[in-house]
Amino acid sequence: MADRDPPAAVRIPIARPWMDDCEAEAVRRPIGNGWVTQGPEVAAFEREFAGYVGAPHACAVSNCTSALHLALLALGVGSHDEVVTVSHSFIATANSVRYCGATPVFVDIGPGTFNIDPLRIEAAISPRTKAILCVHQMGMPCDLSRILAIARCHNLPAIEDAACAIGSEILGQSGWERIGRPHGDIACFSFHPRKLVTTGDGGMLTTGSPEYDAKFRLWRQHGMSVPDSVRHSANDVIFEAYEELGFNYRLTDIQAAIGRAQLKKLPEMLRSRRFLAARYGELLADIPGVRPPLEPEWARSNWQSYCVRLPDRCDQRTIMRKMMSEGIATRRGIMCAHREAAYSRMPSPPLPESESAQDRCILLPIYHGLSGEDQDRVVAAFARAVG
Repeated sequence: MADRDPPAAVRIPIARPWMDDCEAEAVRRPIGNGWVTQGPEVAAFEREFAGYVGAPHACAVSNCTSALHLALLALGVGSHDEVVTVSHSFIATANSVRYCGATPVFVDIGPGTFNIDPLRIEAAISPRTKAILCVHQMGMPCDLSRILAIARCHNLPAIEDAACAIGSEILGQSGWERIGRPHGDIACFSFHPRKLVTTGDGGMLTTGSPEYDAKFRLWRQHGMSVPDSVRHSANDVIFEAYEELGFNYRLTDIQAAIGRAQLKKLPEMLRSRRFLAARYGELLADIPGVRPPLEPEWARSNWQSYCVRLPDRCDQRTIMRKMMSEGIATRRGIMCAHREAAYSRMPSPPLPESESAQDRCILLPIYHGLSGEDQDRVVAAFARAVG
């Protein structure tokens, strides 16, 4: 009788959250005290997050899309306005602009960092431009010094889509500064499972403006004039009012308890991912035609994703299928909103670098806990796939 086929190799995912008994123990607090919706755990998470990034104010919400929506509303973005941003991002970036009735005006990216090209921003600004929305793509910081200089020159506010960028840093006048400080007017973060810090899903807005922060807190809870925490601790009966249109964009205390545990792990996550990214660079250097991501000398990425550009001779889908056959998950390059049917009727300038990044790049597995042996296996499979 013929020998059985050897067992399939253990699958290596594209990402994996780092969760253990710390998070399980954390959720016992809200479950035990019975306050499981937005409450004291959310408030504590906001304080700890603000302290970590160095922001005066942090407001937790249900996800980063709702954070972007509230940020744009706070800046007064509305019908017939335009927001300069990138197509090369998860579609939520552009969608949040359209939620306000405004139009996203797309700018191409730089091929090395996959971020908005500052040299192309001014040409996209018109009398209808209301804000600049830049994206720290895959955790790689944008060239904020140049972007913010353009924003100030045109008297425009700037929002940072920092969905992927918790823990990333830029070199400022006072040394290394964390994304979310914020450097623009408002920064928005995601706690989706693909991000370093996850609460299952969730988001956070950071700002230096107490006025913006007050708007976020009002709007995230249906426009309710009196928060639950105030009403529940009052010594008299209080009736709330709803004088403005609001939204149900709250984070729960169960999620916040998980986020607080995750935030404590963030320094170790950053050390691990930066080590893995440096090692990928060394291992991939021997594969002809492969281009690793560029980290400028003024930036420190958290390496939320590790994106490589394929040799010109290689077909993206073929490479991904070959790696899948060896039990290794990959993802294509970051999507472009202007290529999706929902945006097909909206005018868009030529975006060759954005389209090339989507079509000619793939993301390799990177996460805390990825072993050196598994990383070697990823690179070996990739080398075989590209021939």
